[in-house]
Amino acid sequence: MRLSHTRKALTISTLLIMTALLGQAAAAQTTARPAPTPAPPVVAQAAVPVPQSSSPPSTPSDPPSSPADRSSSPSDRSSSPSALPESADTATPPGSRTERAGADKRHVRVNGPAHSITTTGSTGVALTFDDGPDPTYTPQLLEMLAKAKVKATFCVVGTNAKRHPQLIRDIVKAGHTLCNHSWNHDLKLGKKPPAKIKADLERTNAAIRAAVPDAKIPVMRAPGGNFTPRLVKVSGKLGMKSLYWQVDPRDWEHPKGESHHDHRKKIIRIVKKHTRPGAVILSHDYAQPDTIAAYQVLLPWLKHHFELIAL
Repeated sequence: MRLSHTRKALTISTLLIMTALLGQAAAAQTTARPAPTPAPPVVAQAAVPVPQSSSPPSTPSDPPSSPADRSSSPSDRSSSPSALPESADTATPPGSRTERAGADKRHVRVNGPAHSITTTGSTGVALTFDDGPDPTYTPQLLEMLAKAKVKATFCVVGTNAKRHPQLIRDIVKAGHTLCNHSWNHDLKLGKKPPAKIKADLERTNAAIRAAVPDAKIPVMRAPGGNFTPRLVKVSGKLGMKSLYWQVDPRDWEHPKGESHHDHRKKIIRIVKKHTRPGAVILSHDYAQPDTIAAYQVLLPWLKHHFELIAL
């Protein structure tokens, strides 16, 4: 059927209008479509506030490490103040650990055998004399120290203390420090059972206090310096710190053919060469006349270069 001219025109117009309307609708949908969302990795990177190279700030739950945090805590650490030698850090190489640093740079080194003490804890130098008292040489040494106005530490053997109680009284009266050096200088004392070690040290203390009832005995020195952890522990329980040394002129050793003059020179040379602030010097007043003679030279020199103290 043929359409009239008017109907044809109307139909074409309708089609054109509908086409135009559909085109506008499509354009409107395209214009209103939102921009694509950025890919998740890009968003995640933009949300990180701190670069990888930065160090995160510390928080109360994660404080900065302190020297105490970095030190090890050995199992033999003692809570008793008197057992200071057992408080050493066993992970620290000998001679490399400085303890108790204060305003005056005090330090105590516990790098002797079984963590025994090797320094005074200050810049002062300590003279220590072992194995006495000796009825001949201890009085000479006491007189020398009195004239120089120097205090020392006497590590006495119990049997000698029992034989010579007046010398113990003289040592204390002069203001020197007493040290327990065992009952009869048993070089194997540290290897004995704790009960026998305790009995030996208590017997020595009793001999000292028989002469001076209120005598203070703050330190103990093992015969021959043969400290063991067992000996240090027992000594600490009795209120005595374990005292080793830093300077040893070996004044007790007399090689064959060495003259008295050479022996004195050796003592003087070694002490002068090795003494530093804080050092503990080992010597003997028992049966050692050359030691007494050597200190006639050493005392003025040491006093000039160091502060000499009793422990």
